[in-house]
Amino acid sequence: QDDCREFRSQFEAGGRLSCTREIAPVRDASGRQHTNKCLMCAAKFKKEAQRGGGTLQRNKLPASERTKQ
Repeated sequence: QDDCREFRSQFEAGGRLSCTREIAPVRDASGRQHTNKCLMCAAKFKKEAQRGGGTLQRNKLPASERTKQ
């Protein structure tokens, strides 16, 4: 089950996700606590992007678009 499915469509290339600063503590599958669910998912997406799997591969920008940023 993907705990972050509601945020997958909102992340940017590189695994970045813009989150609010609300305080609603949540723990991930490893037991690590995060300030809120969005920040937990942002950390998850960043890890996926660094590993080159899942999230990043589906929404990876073409090289021509990456150079414009």
